Amino acid sequence: MDMIGIDTAVGLANRIRPVVQVLGGKFMTSPELAEVEAEVGLPQRSLYLRGRSAVLGDVPPKVAAELFGIFPHWLFEFALPPAMAALDAPSAVRAYAESSARWSRVNLSAVPEPGRLADLMFRIVDAADASSLALFAGWKNAERPSGDVERLGFALMLFRELRGGLHFAALRAMGVTVPEAVIADPEGGRERLLRTAWPEEAADQLVAAAAAKPDLRDRWQRAERLTDERVGELLATALTDAERDELDSRLAALA
Repeated sequence: MDMIGIDTAVGLANRIRPVVQVLGGKFMTSPELAEVEAEVGLPQRSLYLRGRSAVLGDVPPKVAAELFGIFPHWLFEFALPPAMAALDAPSAVRAYAESSARWSRVNLSAVPEPGRLADLMFRIVDAADASSLALFAGWKNAERPSGDVERLGFALMLFRELRGGLHFAALRAMGVTVPEAVIADPEGGRERLLRTAWPEEAADQLVAAAAAKPDLRDRWQRAERLTDERVGELLATALTDAERDELDSRLAALA
């Protein structure tokens, strides 16, 4: 593919990011997840932590905190051990996937030809190199649902895991931590840190430390661009021109 084609694919990667980011993660804080959480006997607000990480087995809390990146370590040390004691890893993976499936049936059933969009997205994630992207690798190889609507929800989640893993790698390459990226992001900042369980004092310390990097916003923007470039290259190789246009229009309709 020529440079014009690559640039077009990078533009597509940037354009579809918001819908994949939002819809790929909606079920993680949904009533459907809370419902499944109660059914399997997990403490409130623990299925997200237990289920998402359980695809890698019984991950120690400190390791899980590093994998998730955005949350403070105390959250995992507090919430994960009782969740691990209450539900084994394979059951937690099934519960997490069931949460996605239920959310999909409620929210994606009106999508035209959901199986077609799921197929396009699975083509992309299946073509991706999962090395060093632990959560994406785990979910890429997890059992997938059979229904078209449920497959679409799973594909959105999986694409989100892929982009998230690539973005974490790009941030590291730019010398930016995940909390610093949250602060640099115009859609993030201190308020988002507070919404992701950081105490006020810790959030203030992170904001002050980030202010010591005068080029933080530039580094974050370079990481965003680098992420779009890697996703764009994948879109360019996994799909034809017509399929990329189709993906663009179908995801735009979801938004």
